[in-house]
Amino acid sequence: MATLRDLGLSEYEARAYRSLLNTGPTTAKELSRASDVPMGRIYDVLNSIESYNLVRSQTASRPKKYVAVEPATALDRLLEDKKRELAEKAETYEGIVEELSEELHAAEPVEEQFWTAVVGPEETIDLLLERLAAADRQVVMVAADPSPQVDVRTVGEEALTALEDGLDRGVAVDVLLNPALVDALSPEVGRRYRETLQAREGFSVRTSDEVSGTFTIVDDVEVCIQVPNPLGSGEAFGMIDLKDPEFAARVREEFLPSWRDATPLSF
Repeated sequence: MATLRDLGLSEYEARAYRSLLNTGPTTAKELSRASDVPMGRIYDVLNSIESYNLVRSQTASRPKKYVAVEPATALDRLLEDKKRELAEKAETYEGIVEELSEELHAAEPVEEQFWTAVVGPEETIDLLLERLAAADRQVVMVAADPSPQVDVRTVGEEALTALEDGLDRGVAVDVLLNPALVDALSPEVGRRYRETLQAREGFSVRTSDEVSGTFTIVDDVEVCIQVPNPLGSGEAFGMIDLKDPEFAARVREEFLPSWRDATPLSF
């Protein structure tokens, strides 16, 4: 059950405000009795909720009287305070991430072989997006028919965003697609391609009917290979991420003839 404490008030502050709604204009002493807030704390509590603009005071009266702001207004003010607080926290965290991004560096040597694997459509997408975000120099993406278990419209837009971010970092991007996959992509992907990517240096998209598998080469040292379901259902079963410069070079050699013979894409 929601309470005023969920919006940042203390137990005493919540009691005092609720009691003021019932008592109407009242003194601190009377409010202390009505709310069970100790007299030794009531003035601090009233000053606090007054700073939240939840009560108004009548300073001309002796003793001073207080009245509650209407609930709808009070809740809106508490909500705005929380939104402002969260925005400030988000800005602080963004600054921390920016500072740490400059400080932290991957210690894994590129010449060392390393592989990992994930199983499941969501895990496959997450791994792909993670590796696209890690690219420093070049991404070669080859994609075949869409998987019926994956929302290719959503994935296409997420991957496009990751590729746009890569271009902003100076990463060159070559994308080779099967025409069937192009037909499955959303109009939003086509619009973003025309308006934000088509004219950008370092970005190329081509299509080829020869494309039958799905893989991505990152910085010529890492290959992410999508694994189809071994039972033949056509869905994405998982992904293998293999970091091996020699293997990546061999995959790229196999890719180049298909890329040269492919047709430039125009959405």
